[in-house]
Amino acid sequence: MGGSLEDSKLVHGIVIDKDISHPQMAKTIVDAKIAILTCPFEPPKPKTKHQLDITSVEEYEKLRAYESEKFASMVKQVKDTGANLVICQWGFDDEANHLLMQNQLPSVRWVGGPEIELIAIATNGRIVPRFEELSAEKLGKAGLVKEVAFGTTKDRMLVIEECANSRAVTVFVRGGNKMIIDEAKRSLHDAICVVRNLVRDNRIVYGGGAAEITCSLKIAEEADKISTIEQYAMRSFANALDAIPLALAENSGYSPIATLASVKSRHATENNPWLGIDAGLVGTEDMREQHVFDPLISKRSQFLLATQLVKMILKIDDVIMPGEIE
Repeated sequence: MGGSLEDSKLVHGIVIDKDISHPQMAKTIVDAKIAILTCPFEPPKPKTKHQLDITSVEEYEKLRAYESEKFASMVKQVKDTGANLVICQWGFDDEANHLLMQNQLPSVRWVGGPEIELIAIATNGRIVPRFEELSAEKLGKAGLVKEVAFGTTKDRMLVIEECANSRAVTVFVRGGNKMIIDEAKRSLHDAICVVRNLVRDNRIVYGGGAAEITCSLKIAEEADKISTIEQYAMRSFANALDAIPLALAENSGYSPIATLASVKSRHATENNPWLGIDAGLVGTEDMREQHVFDPLISKRSQFLLATQLVKMILKIDDVIMPGEIE
């Protein structure tokens, strides 16, 4: 949160809500070789319950030397692979953090499991569960890793760009509050779904109610050719299709019935199936000029689902209300 929607941007890489673990570590890493770890930076512990009693200064010094040796060994194993950035799923204490800083090895801790997997996929790296298994072939690669700060509270995030897997992108959404951000995310999701539908089937129909009005007129025309009782069902279906342009006209501040009648009249006289409701107050009702269109696959799905729902309701003979049967 913070900033405005205009500050949102597309990042050709990954953005994670973490920062560099030490303030004196490098904030920008060029040509990053990333060690992705799910093992903690800490000495090994017994698998069973244990108790360690320290009764003298010498024993404490031995324990501290053992921990320092283990930390130094872990850092050396990482450095020997050529890594210049460590991303760890677990945390590490101040001593390990200080040792990593001294060895000029920037690190990020407490990175969640899903984010770890995304980073591994984007950088073509391998998730390493033990330091002994770490090698140069398992390192992820990225052209640029940087820590960015923004907003009045100086919130910090890590941006990984120019990943080895160039298909990884992130939409970084900014907004004044959570409601605006959530609404922007829903809008982006809807737009991406439209693109997905066009990839599946690139056929389109014109929006603004133009497709519904055209279908309504055509169904009503076919109903006039039928002499049996089925014509009434077809006319009801045609009237139901008018609900979409009526709602568009009402929401746009027009008189819904008069506006729909005017557009239908132009459809019939001009034989122009691209006429719809000018919801954007552009000045023309031609949806082709306004570049308003819907994917055919989604429009067809809407009609099919609505028709199936009505058929299901019509199959209901009776409704049993609570209390009617003792």
